[in-house]
This record gives sequence, C-alpha cells and structure tokens, in this order.
Amino acid sequence: METSDIIKEMMEKNIQSLNHALSQTADGHPSIPLLLACLEKAHHRRFVRLNELEDLEMEIKYKTMTLTMTPDNDPGLSELLSGLAWAHGERFQRLGDRDDIEKAIDYIHISVELTTDDDPAMILRLANLGAYHDIRFQNLGEVTDLEDAIRYQSCALASTPEGHPKMPSILTSLVVFLRHRFEHLDELKDLEDAIKYLSRALVLTPDGHPDLLNILVELGAFYSHRFERQVELSDVENAIKHQSHALTLTPDGDPGLPTRLITLGMSHFRRFEYLGERNDMDSAMEYQYCALALTPDGDPDMPSRLTNLGMFHISRFKRLGDLEDLENAMKHTLFALSLASNGYPGLPAIFSNLGVFHFCRFKRLGALEDLENAIEYESRALALAPDGHRGIPNTLVNLANSHRYRFMQYGELNDLELTMSYESRALALTPDDHPDALKVQSNHSGTHLSYYIHTGDNTHLRHSLNFFRSASKSLSGTPRNRFSIAQTWANTASTHHPDSCIEAYQTAIDLLPQFIWLGATTNQRYEDLSMTEALAVNAAYAAIRSSDYSLALEWLEQARCVVWSQSLMLRSPLNMLRSIHPHLATRLQAVADQLHSAASDSREPQTLTSDSMTTEQVAQKHRRLAKEYNDLLTQIRELPGFDDFLRPMKAAGLLQAARTGPVVVINCHKDNCDALLIFPGVETVAHVPLPNFSAEKAQEARRTLESSLRCKGIRDRGVR
Repeated sequence: METSDIIKEMMEKNIQSLNHALSQTADGHPSIPLLLACLEKAHHRRFVRLNELEDLEMEIKYKTMTLTMTPDNDPGLSELLSGLAWAHGERFQRLGDRDDIEKAIDYIHISVELTTDDDPAMILRLANLGAYHDIRFQNLGEVTDLEDAIRYQSCALASTPEGHPKMPSILTSLVVFLRHRFEHLDELKDLEDAIKYLSRALVLTPDGHPDLLNILVELGAFYSHRFERQVELSDVENAIKHQSHALTLTPDGDPGLPTRLITLGMSHFRRFEYLGERNDMDSAMEYQYCALALTPDGDPDMPSRLTNLGMFHISRFKRLGDLEDLENAMKHTLFALSLASNGYPGLPAIFSNLGVFHFCRFKRLGALEDLENAIEYESRALALAPDGHRGIPNTLVNLANSHRYRFMQYGELNDLELTMSYESRALALTPDDHPDALKVQSNHSGTHLSYYIHTGDNTHLRHSLNFFRSASKSLSGTPRNRFSIAQTWANTASTHHPDSCIEAYQTAIDLLPQFIWLGATTNQRYEDLSMTEALAVNAAYAAIRSSDYSLALEWLEQARCVVWSQSLMLRSPLNMLRSIHPHLATRLQAVADQLHSAASDSREPQTLTSDSMTTEQVAQKHRRLAKEYNDLLTQIRELPGFDDFLRPMKAAGLLQAARTGPVVVINCHKDNCDALLIFPGVETVAHVPLPNFSAEKAQEARRTLESSLRCKGIRDRGVR
C-alpha cells in the first residue's frame, strides 16, 4: 500500500474513533470540548492534505460547537476564533457565500482584539484580517474594505521585527492591496508605496527562492506603470532591469514566458519613445515576435499580441520610413481584427490603430481612399469605446487629425469644425500633467493655425501660439516631444507672427541639450543633431531681424556645436568650484571622467572578462551617470556665484575670440545671408547684410578654406 493511502486510512480511523467517543459521551460531560477540539483539528489536517470540502464543513461545524462552550476568559479563545475565521475564509473562496466572508472578518477581528501586542500570533492575525477585507472588496467593491485591508496589513508590517521569516510575505501582501487600490483609484502614492515595499521584499528574498520570480515580475510592472505616469527614465530603466532578470529565471515551456517577453518588449518600446535609440526598438520587436511564436492558435491573447506588434511596426515606420513596416503593421492588426469576437475589449484599440495606419499611408502615398478609411476606422473605435475608456482621448486626437487633413484636401469647413470639436473633447479628458497632454495641445495649436489661415481671425493665431508655448514648456512628456513642439512653435511664429518668435526659438535652444542628451551614445547624439540642422540658422536669422546681433551669435554657437560643447564641458577645469566647494568639485569631476571614458571606450574594441557588464547594463550605467552629472550641475548652479557654471558662453565671452583681428560669422538663411563681425576691443557685435551672397557660395568658400587648412595640417577645431 502507498504511504499516502496509509496516511489517509489512519486519518479516517482517527476521525471514526473520535466520532465514536463523542457519541458515547453524555451531554454536559467535561470531556466534550476536548473531543470537539480533537475532531476539528483532525478534519483540518485532512482538509489541508486532501482538499475535500466535506472536511472543511466538518471543521467549521466542530469549531463552532467548541466556540459555544468556550468561556470569554479562556486563554485559547483568540486562537480558536482565528482558526474559525480561516475556515470560513476558505469556504468563501470555494462557494462564494457572503455569510462566510462576513463571519471570517467578525471572528478574526475579535481574535485580534483578544491578542496582546507582544503575542507572536498578532502579526499573522492582523495580516489575515487585512486579507479578508481585501477579499470582500474584490467581491463587493466597497473601497472602505480596501482601506481597512491596507491599514491592518500596515499594522502587521509595523509589528514584524527585522529578520522575521514572514517579513517578505507580509510586504508582498501589502503590495497586492496597494495594487488593488491603485487600479481602483489611480493614486500615484499607491504606486510609490508598492515600489518601496516590493523593493524591500526583493532585498530579503535570496536567489533560488520560489517567490523571487513573482517579485521581479510585479516590481517591473510597477516601475512600468510609474513611467507611464511620470515619464522618468529611471523608472523604465528599472522596469527593464527587473523584467530582464525575471526572464532569465523563467524556464522554457513556462506558461508565463510569453507574457514576460511581451512586458519586457513593451518596456523597451517605451524607452525607444523616450530616447529614440534604435536598439530598443529592435529589442521590442524581437521579444514580441518570440512571444507570438509561443502563442498557440486560438489563444485568447493572440489578438492583443498582434495589436502590439502592429504598434511597434508603425513606430519603426515613423522613425525610419520603411514602407514594409507600415504594411506589416496593417497585416498584423488586420489579423488581430479577424480573430477578435464581437464584444472583445480590445476592439476599440484595433480599429483606432488601423485608422492610424491608413492615415500614415495617406501621408506617405497620398491616396485619398486611405484618408477616408482612417476616418471610418477611428469613428468605429470611438463608437465602440465605453464611457471612461482610457483610449478615448487618443482616438479623438487621431480622428481630429484625419479630419484636419481632409479639410486641407477639400477645404470643407465642416471638417475643420469637427477637428476642433474632437480636440476640445480630448483636451477636456486629458489632465494637464498627463504625458499625452503635449500631443493634444500641439495638435490643437495646428487646428487653430488652420482656422487662422482660413479665416484671417487673429484670435485663432493667438490661441495657436499659446498652445504651442504651453506644450513646449510643460514638465510632462519627453524632452524629445517638447523640443519637437518648440521647433514647430518657432517656425509658426517666425512665419505668422515674427515679433513673438524670439521666445519660441529660445525655448527650442534651451531644450536642445535635453534632446541631444549627454546620456545617449555619441552616434545617437550626432544622429539627433542632424535633425536640428536648420535650427541655428533660423534662430539666428530671427534674432538678426530683431536687431539682436549678440543673441544671434550666442544661438549660432550654442545650437550648432552642442555635441562638441558637451564633450568640452566634461574636460573643463573646475578650479573655482574646487576652491569653494571641494566635495562637489570632486564628485562632478569623477562623474565627468567616467562619462568621458565611456564616450571614448565606445569607439574602441573591448575585451570581455567573466564579470563584464552586458550591453544593457553599460547603457544604463551611462544614462545614470548622465543624470547624476546634470543633477550635480543643477545643484551647483543654485549656489551663490555659480549661476552660469558650465553654461554656454554668452556674447561677452565670445567677443574675446577677436584677439588679433576681426572674426566673421556668416549665417546663410534661405531668405537672406548676413555677416556678424567681432572686432578686437569692441564690446558689440556688428552686422553686415549680404544680399548678393548665398548658401551655395558659402559652401564653395568653405571647401576652399578646408582645403587650405588641410594643406597647413590643421584639420580639427580646438585650442592650439
């Protein structure tokens, strides 16, 4: 006979013997409470081993009978009540009878009241009281239960000494309750607390522990949620770190593997949107395709995974312009649509994405049929989305875009009116501090501009410029998006309201170091710089038109040489800072040296050792150093006398370049060429219009100069 069968038989005989003894015992006999206690414990042990509901029913029956015979001052009463609460909680989980969860809460509440603070059992009883309130919340939806769950679990945590074996499980349970409240109330503090407690649990969980994988998965998810809310690079970096670790712990064949691949891919995608580095997009696509390959036909998650893949392809199309990506986005999303049943909750997103893809194809190929299809799909998405659906603002923006472009094609004012209406609804649904607010405000600026061009009403021009200003100066959203909006603002103001364009150009140039970020690779920074070639010329031309020649000179130097200036800044001497604030100088120098070394190492082949960092770890370290460097600069610039510490040189400093003779800077704008002149000993910048000069002539002069410099062995810019 198998050991398990022997144990089962012994349990049965024990229960039979106890039942027989109870049946032979007269009512009121003093041994009855002991027999009942033995019976409920015997049924409890068998329930835990065999998981049969009948044993749970008998445990509750005998515990309840014992309770009726137990005096209020019995020292074992609190333990009995705790056990009875547990049994009712278990039965509720199986049968869903509300009476069970009510009794579970009542019994454990009394048990806690009877338990002294120094009793070791207090921790578990408080934790169970919190758990039962959370269970009742999940079934009845009363927020007060969720508040009580968090309160009692927090008390359990406060009662748990450091090093207690239950500490990790108490922390993770509290995190679960915080997650439920975050999902219900969308309060950022719950995210903050969840990350704090789960990070503590992670430190306490050793490698190889069965709970480690779930902690990493949850922590990655919380960081990802917080990134969506606050758009802090460190959050998506941490999400990728923990999700990557979780993936390494997930064996092949694990049912959770596809989901972990998808979440890691999504985090890389979000970082791509923030930093614009192609490696992240490639990783996102790779993980998504791996997840798709592991998804069997008929899997209910197949439509959402295909939808994500379509979204990744369209993002890469917008970045690289390869039509194959656009076609793949269409293909995968149409496949998702074919698999989605009526009532599928992801249908609004599928229709909205298809609208975006048709709109992108219209902009690329110009087929009006695509524009009509875009409007049709977006309209269906809007009609299907229930009130409060998180995708409604985005769908409204997309629909507005399509109508704006149809107005541009046909000139029908109705399309422009619909654009304004949809965008106004999107604005009303989007909080000012939401990352998407920038996109909505920027688009609304464009609509007001279209109204101004169509009607000549200056009110719309004023609204357009104000929305551009608000979006580009907002603290929400990524620096890349804010810089792009600032450039559009500057171009719009320069064309339609030249008197106001100086502020717009200043905003764009101030954002330039964040767009061409020190934390990006050198190649990425030069690639980003190529996207801003016209900024310096246009900004300088605007300053020249305003007769502010010193500002024009500053902007030319600052905007055209940002990468060079960043590299030079890392090597700048810190003598003045070191004499007054030596600790800050030492720290800044150490970080600068590491950043400079990282930039140099990126151009050299590297040998590998057993403890070499992965490419991802190296990149994250570089970005952390860049953030620390910028934070230190901010701290130093708040000190008295250091307002302009390592900032781009002002005109007064640039004037010192003319030591032995005049310096001439030529700005070649499409509308006009101008020369800015600096003379030794002169404290102003002179201006000479060059009506007969052109960009072509400037290029020819440059080639001649470069040839002359090469002949003299002078190739690079720098101090000699």
